Amino acid sequence: MSDYVRIFDTTLRDGEQSPGFSMTMKGKLRMAKALAALKVDVIEAGFAAASPGDLEAVRAIAEETEGARICSLARVREPDIDAAARALEPARRKRAHVFIGTSPLHREFKLKMGRDEIVKAIDHGVRYARAIFDDVEFSAEDAMRTEKDFLAECMTVAADAGAQTLNVPDTVGYITPDEIYDVFSYLIENAKVGPEVIFSCHCHDDLGLGVANSLAAIRAGVRQVECTINGIGERAGNAAMEEVVMALHTRKDFYGVESLVDTTKLYKASRTLEDVTGEKVQRNKAIVGRNAFAHEAGIHQHGMLANRETYEIMRPEDIGAPNSSLVLGKHSGKHAMMARLEELGHDVNPDYIPSIFEAFKRLADEKKEVTDEDLRSLVAGASNRVIVETE
Repeated sequence: MSDYVRIFDTTLRDGEQSPGFSMTMKGKLRMAKALAALKVDVIEAGFAAASPGDLEAVRAIAEETEGARICSLARVREPDIDAAARALEPARRKRAHVFIGTSPLHREFKLKMGRDEIVKAIDHGVRYARAIFDDVEFSAEDAMRTEKDFLAECMTVAADAGAQTLNVPDTVGYITPDEIYDVFSYLIENAKVGPEVIFSCHCHDDLGLGVANSLAAIRAGVRQVECTINGIGERAGNAAMEEVVMALHTRKDFYGVESLVDTTKLYKASRTLEDVTGEKVQRNKAIVGRNAFAHEAGIHQHGMLANRETYEIMRPEDIGAPNSSLVLGKHSGKHAMMARLEELGHDVNPDYIPSIFEAFKRLADEKKEVTDEDLRSLVAGASNRVIVETE
């Protein structure tokens, strides 16, 4: 089993097709370069058969992006696979990602196909793609609501037909960590595939479990995670790449594996996505949110001033973010206020500290955040007495 987890980024496909996150061609190219700089293993550039515009975008990314393997999604249909081949023709390293629904719901209501027909379609589609591409991935759409024995059969057929990566997606964000661990454990034990075949997960966040499910899948033996920057994607989104990567990085002692992603580029990639979509990351978003390395509570600030490890399990420089900040607000304590005054160049007379802090607390009750300019006003005192000697 591989000792590292491949990162398959689908920001430009699953992420971009979700409401509010569409990108211009220029934006897609900029994002693709940010992903390549991260050193992700695979960039899913789009769904070439979806429209002429999608094909053009995939081809442009294939032409101008170096480093990562470039991938296009395709149904297990010859026209889709042909479109992917045309789009990916310029890519130095390329992958076809073919899929079909396998769950009872998809078989009955969407595809109107029986089990045998699904199996035949998988065999034909993967073989057709493998004749064109050196690298083929197969996905069973809505896998987590598919009967486990049938899912194992589909994976066996896809591997026999030439797929080197077998993706088992939680398309609707339905499963739980314990369940997904059991599903992958079952497949790894029962699907008849060679040791060179990699199992992959693709988890949606409808119940807020996308990252937790991805990490549980890794524990079961999965060695590729499909994810997006900032967790964007259909409905509630996909597993957030930065969260999966930093969980593996920070808790390597527990998971025993890591990705090859350059974590110091995560913050920049997150902000690039904000720029090209116009959608801001929520302040309290894990890893890349503006509050991820900010501290306001007085007890926390005191601890941070003594030793940052008291309240930070990661360093901002680990993800390429600005330094940790002590936000001055109504929860801040005297230590944080004094530390900021010293940073601003003020040598405060100890006799005046209680009155300054009292005025600071009153102001903090009225404002969300006390600024440097506010502090400068406070040190002058309520009656314009000079209570501080300024360097």
